[in-house]
Amino acid sequence: MSFVHKNFEQVLNKYHYNFHTGDIIVGTIFSRETEGYLVDIGNRTAGYLPIEEISLTNKNKYKHELILHNTQEFFILAYNLDSNQLVLSIKRLNYIRAWERIKQIRNEDISVKAYVKGINRGGILIEIEEIQGFIPNSHLLVSESKYNLLYKKILCKLLVANEQNNKLICSARCAIIAKLMQDIKIGSKIKSDVIEVTEFGIFFNVCGVPALLHRSELAEKQLQNINTLFKPNTTWDVEIIHIDSKQGRISISLQS
Repeated sequence: MSFVHKNFEQVLNKYHYNFHTGDIIVGTIFSRETEGYLVDIGNRTAGYLPIEEISLTNKNKYKHELILHNTQEFFILAYNLDSNQLVLSIKRLNYIRAWERIKQIRNEDISVKAYVKGINRGGILIEIEEIQGFIPNSHLLVSESKYNLLYKKILCKLLVANEQNNKLICSARCAIIAKLMQDIKIGSKIKSDVIEVTEFGIFFNVCGVPALLHRSELAEKQLQNINTLFKPNTTWDVEIIHIDSKQGRISISLQS
C-alpha cells in the first residue's frame, strides 16, 4: 500500500474528507477481508483496518477476531492512495491510552501488577497495560527464582516510564519495600538470614529484599572472621538504619 503522511490534509481536502491523521473517530466494522476489516466511518469510502493494527501484543495479533457490526473508536493512521481509503488502527489508540494510564501510575507512585512474559540473562520481560517493560535482576526479590515467575503476575513499581522511547523499567523490590514500610521503619529490629558476603559488606534477606550490612558497621574482630561468622542462611538480629523506597534498597546494622 502507498501511504502519504506529509500531504495528507491536502489529499483529504481534494476528496472532501473532514478527517486528519491522528484523529480518533467512531466506526462500525462491517466486513472481514483477507488481511483486515472494512469499517463504516460515515463516509463515501469505507475505512480499512489491517490485521497488524488490531492488537498491541503479538500473542493476539493474528488470532484476534473482531465482531462484525461492532461500533467502536479508531485512530486514523494514514491515507492509502491506491485504494482511496483511510487506514485505521486500534493498536495505536490502545497504545496512546495505555501510556496515559502508565504515566498516571508513575505520577501517583503506586504499585501495579505486571504480567511476566519472558526471561533473559539480565532480568524479566513484563507487560503492563499491554506495554512491554523490563525488571532488571537487581530489582527482583531474592526469595523466588525468576524462572518461577514466568507467565505469572508480579507486584512492581515504575522506575522509568518514557513514552517517547517506549521505555518502561520497573522494580519488584521497590513495591515490596513500599509495602514493608507499613510494618517496619528505621529503628525496627528483626531477625534476618545471611544471603552472601561481598567485598563491601554482607547482604541479608529482609522479606525478600537484599539488605546491606556495610563493612563499616562491623567490629575489627568480625571483619577478620567475616566468612566464618556470616555463613549463608545463618540468622542474625539486625536493625533497619536506612530505607530507600525509590531505589529499592535497605541498609542494616547488627543489634548491639
